[in-house]
Amino acid sequence: MEENKLQSESNGTQEIENNPAPQQEVKVEAEQSAAQPTPKPTPKQRKPQKKSSLTFGKVFLASLLAVVAGSVVTVLFWIFLFSGISTIMAPEVKSVPEKAILHINLAESLVDAPSKNPMGTFDLMSMTQTSQLTIYDALRALESAAKDERIEGIYINMVGGGSADMTLLEELRAAIIQFKQSGKWVVAYNETYSQGVYYISSVADKVYMQPEGTFDWSGLEMSTIFFKGLFDKLGLKVDILRPTACKYKSAVEPYFLSEMSDENREQMQELADHMWGVIVDGVAESRGVSAEELNRLADELAVVLPSQALEHKLIDGVKYADQMEALFEEEYGIEEPEYISLGDYASSLITDPKRASAPKVAIVYANGDVIDGSGSDDNIYGYTLSQTLREVAEDDDIKSVVLRVNSPGGSALASDLIWREMENLKAKKPVIVSMGSYAASGGYYISAPADAIVADRSTLTGSIGVFGMMPSFGDALEDKLGITVDAVKTNANAGMGNGFEALSSTQYRAMMQGVDRVYERFTTLVAEGRNLTIERVLEIAEGRVWSGEQAQKIGLVDTCGGLTSALAIAIDKAELGDNYQVVEVVDEADGLMAMLNSLGVKARQAMTSRSELGELYNEYRRLEQMVGKEGIYTVCPYIFRF
Repeated sequence: MEENKLQSESNGTQEIENNPAPQQEVKVEAEQSAAQPTPKPTPKQRKPQKKSSLTFGKVFLASLLAVVAGSVVTVLFWIFLFSGISTIMAPEVKSVPEKAILHINLAESLVDAPSKNPMGTFDLMSMTQTSQLTIYDALRALESAAKDERIEGIYINMVGGGSADMTLLEELRAAIIQFKQSGKWVVAYNETYSQGVYYISSVADKVYMQPEGTFDWSGLEMSTIFFKGLFDKLGLKVDILRPTACKYKSAVEPYFLSEMSDENREQMQELADHMWGVIVDGVAESRGVSAEELNRLADELAVVLPSQALEHKLIDGVKYADQMEALFEEEYGIEEPEYISLGDYASSLITDPKRASAPKVAIVYANGDVIDGSGSDDNIYGYTLSQTLREVAEDDDIKSVVLRVNSPGGSALASDLIWREMENLKAKKPVIVSMGSYAASGGYYISAPADAIVADRSTLTGSIGVFGMMPSFGDALEDKLGITVDAVKTNANAGMGNGFEALSSTQYRAMMQGVDRVYERFTTLVAEGRNLTIERVLEIAEGRVWSGEQAQKIGLVDTCGGLTSALAIAIDKAELGDNYQVVEVVDEADGLMAMLNSLGVKARQAMTSRSELGELYNEYRRLEQMVGKEGIYTVCPYIFRF
C-alpha cells in the first residue's frame, strides 16, 4: 500500500494518460493487498522502496517530457493557425477589366502608414479582417488610373464602413482633382451625405443622392472632456508640471480644470475655423457656391433633405442606385459597367521593371505615439526608429528620404534620440518631412531638422511645449477603500513620485528643472532647424497648436501639400530627374511576435468593450495613457476624424 500510495500521488493524471503499464501494476497489487493481511514490514521488505524511487524518477521525467512536448505542439498549433488565417485573409489580387470604373467606396479604412503587424488588422473576436488602404497606395493608384486606358472614370460611392482623418481626405480629394486633368469623368452617388463624404464627393463632375436620403451640413465642433470633477470625487490628486510659458499646452487641462482656459478656447476656435474653412473652400470651388452662402446654409440648417440640397446646388439630381447604371450608359456609353475598388486597383499595380535599378527615394514612417525604447507595434519607438534612420543613412542606393510624420508626440527623451538621427541623416542626403493628420509636440520635435517640411492645410502641428504629470492615489485608497501605505526612508525625498503621495514643494521645484530644461532645448532646436531667432520661436511656441496653413505663415512649415508634394521636393533636391523609384521602409514584427502583438491588442480591446463605450472609448484610452505616463512629455491632445 505504501508503494501504491507513493506512485499514485507522484504520478497523478500524467501517469494514467502516458504510462498505462504502471497503472495496471498498481491495480494488481491493490487487489492482492485487499485479499491478504498486511505482514509486519521487515528490512528486506523495505528494499522495494528503491524500486518506488526509480519509478518516481521515470514518471517525473515522462511527465516533464510530456509538458515540453505539449508546449511545443501548442506553439506549433498557434503558428500554423495564424499562418493559415494570414493566408486565408490575404487580399486577393483582382484583374482589371478592359473597361472598368474605379470605385472609391472607402470599404477599407484610409490610413497614414501600413501596419507593422501583419495580423494587426485581424479581429479575433469577430474573425474578420479589417481592410486598410494607405494614403501612398491610394495616391499611387489614382495617378496610375489617370494614364490607364482600361479605367473609364471614377465612381465615388461611399458604401463602406471605413474611416479617414481629415488630412487624408484632403490629400485624396486633391488626387481626384489631378485625375480629372486627364479628361476622364468623376461621378458621385450616395444615399446619405455626411460632411466628410460630401467634401470628397463635391469634387465630382456630377453629384447625385438617393431620393429619401439625408444631408448633413451643419459645421464642425471641437469638444474636450474634463475629468477634474471625477478626480475630486475619487480623491485623486495630480501634480501638473508645466512651464509658465506653455500657457497653450492644453493636454493637461482636463485633469485640473473644469472647462477650457481662455488660451485653449482661443486656439481651438481658430483650429475649428481653419478646418471648416478647408472644407468650405473646397466645396465652394467645386460647386460654384460662395463660402458665405455655404456658411449661411450651415447656420440655418437649410440643407437636410435631398430636395433642399438640389435647390441650393449642392447636388445635381436624385436617383436610386439602379438608375445610376442607366446614367453610365446614357452619359458615357457604358452598357454593363464593371467596377474595381481603389484598394483592389492599388493591389494590382506592379513596379515598372525599367526602374528596378534606379536610384531610390525612401518613405520612412513615423506613425503613432513617441515611446521610449524599442518595440514592434504601431507606434514610434525611439530606439527602433533611430536604428531605421541610421540604416537608411548608410544605404547608398537611397538618394533622398521622405519622413512621413503622423504623431501627436510623446516621450521627450525618445523624441531627442530620433532628432539626433535626423541630423545625421540630413548630413548625408536630403530629408523632407511630410506631415499627416498631426505632427505636433514630439511629432514636430523630430521634424524640425528636415531640409523642408510639407503639411496639409488641415494638419495639426506646432504645439512646441512640454509638460509632466504626477498622479497620487494615496488619499483615494484610504478614503474609498481603507488601504493605507507606510514606509521607511533613508532620505527626505526617497520614493518621490511613488504614486501614493503628492509632490512636496522641494520635489516640485526639482522636477520643474527637468521640464524647463526640455522646453529650452526644444525651442532651441526649432530655432536652429527652421533658421529662426529664439525670440521668434518663443513667440510662436508656448505649446500652441497651429493648422498647417497657419504654420506656413509663421515659418514652421515650408509649404502646404501632401505626400505627393513632399516626394516631388525630395526628387528635386536629389537631382534625380525622371530616373528614380519610390520605396517604402517598413519595420514589421517577426512572425510569432506579430501574432502575440495582435492577440494582445485584440484582447485588450475586448476587455474594454468599444461597443459599450462608443465614442467615449477614445477618451477612455486617452485618460488611461495620460494618467499612466511617467517622465517628461511633449504631446498634442487633438485628433480629428470624419
